[in-house]
Amino acid sequence: MHGIEVIDRLSRRRAGGIGMLAGMLVLGALGALGALTAPPARADDGAPSEAVIDAPIETWAVHGQVTFTDQAANDFRSPYQGSNSLTPKENRETTDVTLFLGARLWRGAEVWFAPEADEGFGLDDTLGVAGFPSGEAYKVGANAPYCRMQRAFVRQTLDVGEDGEVVEGGAGQLGARRSADRWVITVGKFSVPDVFDTNQYAHDPRGDFLNWSVIDTGTFDYAADAWGYTIGAALERYRGDWTARVGFFDLSDVPNSPDIEPAFHEFQTLLEGERRYRVMDAPGRVLLTWYRSRGRMALLSDAIEYGTQNDEPPQSVPVRRYRTRQGVSVSLEQALTQDLGFFMRAGKTAGNVEAYEFTEIDRTVAAGFSLKGASWHRASDTLGIAAVVNGISAEREAYLAAGGLGFLVGDGRLPHPGAEQIVETYYSLGLFGHVALTLDYQHIRNPAYNEDRGPVSVFAVRVHAQF
Repeated sequence: MHGIEVIDRLSRRRAGGIGMLAGMLVLGALGALGALTAPPARADDGAPSEAVIDAPIETWAVHGQVTFTDQAANDFRSPYQGSNSLTPKENRETTDVTLFLGARLWRGAEVWFAPEADEGFGLDDTLGVAGFPSGEAYKVGANAPYCRMQRAFVRQTLDVGEDGEVVEGGAGQLGARRSADRWVITVGKFSVPDVFDTNQYAHDPRGDFLNWSVIDTGTFDYAADAWGYTIGAALERYRGDWTARVGFFDLSDVPNSPDIEPAFHEFQTLLEGERRYRVMDAPGRVLLTWYRSRGRMALLSDAIEYGTQNDEPPQSVPVRRYRTRQGVSVSLEQALTQDLGFFMRAGKTAGNVEAYEFTEIDRTVAAGFSLKGASWHRASDTLGIAAVVNGISAEREAYLAAGGLGFLVGDGRLPHPGAEQIVETYYSLGLFGHVALTLDYQHIRNPAYNEDRGPVSVFAVRVHAQF
């Protein structure tokens, strides 16, 4: 049995009991948060090192980035197409330019603004695959560049112990000194994955993998507008090897909308626990993340029944009511050597309700490796490879089989459903300074859970520069 088939079978086992697991996570996170508020034990006198004392504290910073991505699909098998299907032999480009403007307000506080100009479209206007192949493509697009303020937030760091860490300055972070024992509060407009479900090996479509279900957990239906940003707040508590996070964010006004709900009538709460550790002196960490969304959503069975009664495909809009959707995921990252790292993600979410913000994935397992090029004298290069299996519930299969449309998938029929199986590999070549050229390839079996279509080969070239 092939390894990817084993992962598929494991991913098809009913996780059930999301509510019970979520409840355990809530209690565990709250307990951890309480424990983290206790005074830390100190193995020494707590005096900061000279390197920490001498570390500069930035009062302001300006950073920027530009990313161009050209992506093309091959001439794959496509006996029929629906309105949300991936098209053979298509080529699309995206470009984004971002400024990061930061300033220190007072001790521990910084404000950031990130205006961005975007242009271009994803393949088929970002349709046709649940694990969509470009994280650089939004659910909206334009032929001419347009500007948006994607981030505008304040972050307050409250040190509990002595300064013990040096923070390097970068986009979204001023250089500073901070305590390993601290509180962090972030309020404003930003992206939920800026704080939750992070992973150093697979999280940045401008620098590592491109596939949506590799850079984020596919089942993590995080609050966002069509560009991936929202308004809300996150509270983090760091102590020793543990971190607890709590978040509250605004959902969009309707599922998959460019507009955030103005009065928080639709909202999302999040809890996350993080444990850092070392295995034979190699660092690693594991995250457990739970989300709960409350908004106007349709039960898929109601959408199917409405379509049947009106002699049309399933319709979700007429049967939307205030409901709850929740999910849980686990993420692991582990350094194997100084240059080689391993990561894994797995998640499960409620499959009887329409997806709200991200994509139509009800269960997922992803794993991969990231290797720096120092061993072949290319320390600025990175080679990555990942495999992911995405699945859907029986209710979502029935919805798509009856001709229902999600906001990413829907071929008009689904006579032979199967899990999406995706393999992605990339090579990032450091050219000069902070400029990198990336070649990326993805093999997608059963796009949109449809065994009648594909397999699809997606090729990409990405150029990224930053300062």
